[in-house]
This record gives sequence, C-alpha cells and structure tokens, in this order.
Amino acid sequence: MGYITTKDGTEIFYKDWGTGQPIVFHHGWPLSADDWDSQMLFFLHKGYRVIAHDRRGHGRSTQTAHGNDMDTYADDVAALADVLDLRDAVHIGHSTGGGEVARYLGRHGTDRAAKAVLIGAVPPIMVKTEQNPGGLPLEVFDGFRAALFANRAQFFLDVPAGPFYGYNRPGAEPSQGVIQNWWRQGMMGGTKAHYDCIKAFSETDFTEDLKKIDIPVLVMHGDDDQIVPIGDSAPLSAELLPKGTLKVYEGLPHGLCTTHPDLVNADLLAFIKS
Repeated sequence: MGYITTKDGTEIFYKDWGTGQPIVFHHGWPLSADDWDSQMLFFLHKGYRVIAHDRRGHGRSTQTAHGNDMDTYADDVAALADVLDLRDAVHIGHSTGGGEVARYLGRHGTDRAAKAVLIGAVPPIMVKTEQNPGGLPLEVFDGFRAALFANRAQFFLDVPAGPFYGYNRPGAEPSQGVIQNWWRQGMMGGTKAHYDCIKAFSETDFTEDLKKIDIPVLVMHGDDDQIVPIGDSAPLSAELLPKGTLKVYEGLPHGLCTTHPDLVNADLLAFIKS
C-alpha cells in the first residue's frame, strides 16, 4: 500500500499486492478500492499482481475540491501506471470505474494495456440527450445531488439497502454487513468530490473513447441493474468497441461483484486467460 502524488499535488492511495500480470481495479461511486476485496484476494491467489486505487476525493485519497472529472481521473490512472511501471495490464472497472477505464484508454492509449472489462459501467453516456434519447432524465441525477446535499449519511444507507444490490426486490435477503461496508466506504470520501462526481459519471460521453480502444474488452452487466439500466449502456458499449464482447447476467443487480463474486470472478479469469 502507498500513495502517489499527482502533478496538482493530489495524493492517490493504492494497494499493490503480488507479482505476475497486473490487474488494475477501478471502483464505482462513491466507494473505494475496498469494494474489490473479493476480486483482489481471488486473483492474488491465482498468481496475479493486483492493484486498486482510491479515486481522488474518495476513500483515503485527498478530498479534492477540484479535478473531480473524467479527464483528471484518467490522468491520475496514467500517473499511477507510470509510477508502478504497469505493462500488459488488465483494467477492470465497475460503474463509474468503467467510465474511468474507458476515458483512460481513450485518452492515454492502450500501449500499457492487454485487456479491459467494463462491469455495470456508465458508458456510453447515462443522461438523456437528443443524441441519447434512451438515457435517464437529468432530474434523476439532480435528485442524487439533492439527497447528497440534504443528508449524505442517510443517502449512503438508502442506496445499498435498496437498488444497488437489488435488496429492494421481492424475496431478497439483505446483508447488513454489505450495506454497512458500502456506507463505510462512502463516508470516507469527501462530499464535494462525491457531489462533483455525479456530473462526471452521468454526463460524460464516452462514445469516442470506446471507439478508440483496440484491445479486447468484456462488457458485463446484470439485466436487473437499477443504477445503470442495461438498455442504454452495455449493449451500446459493446457495439462501439472494436473488440467488444457482451455478457449479460439474468436477474443480477448493479453490485453483482459483491452479491455473486464466485460467478463474476470465474468469468473474469476465463476472459483474462483467453
């Protein structure tokens, strides 16, 4: 574990365990590298080098008031890859982290990367526009901002207790540990960065980034994702990617890496080895 310092003075926390081919994990909003615990341990035991960082403003990284946008997130990843001398890396991003992966590869190229995976990811673009009529109305994200502003602590309980893990579905069996761990990770970060990041993950258009990514990319998505609805995300991303493959999980929620780690980990391993 350690920190890198970016050119604007931001300290980015990261974990770096093991040896072998590097796998870099990019977390979702408003979480931290800890959201990848199941995947980090799994791939470490399979002989891979596993790296996960806390995005600026999140987790143990600097609680920034500036730079909370996809271009800067991507530049932070490039700085991390340079400091750690990552080569032949597999980049795996969940939700907002999937957008970070797309922007990093689109902005900085694929010379250091071998493959990528987008899981429940926000690309191509979440918000509804004239060019993206199937997106979510801006009012949805205004609601996120209002809830964050009014009572972040309660909002960060409501999201995991409800739609994030599908615990609001009939017959679901909520895990209080999972809910509290989501809350713990969220409350570690800075509220200004979290507020700004809502715009970053919802309004950034990744279309051109996806078109540039010339390495194999696996796009994984649950068809009961209530946070990033599948209809306007995964299938469109897979079509834009030159070497994209779509894998849809029937009935699984947005937080499928936590609710179904055995299934997700096995599929990730098969893709990385293929």
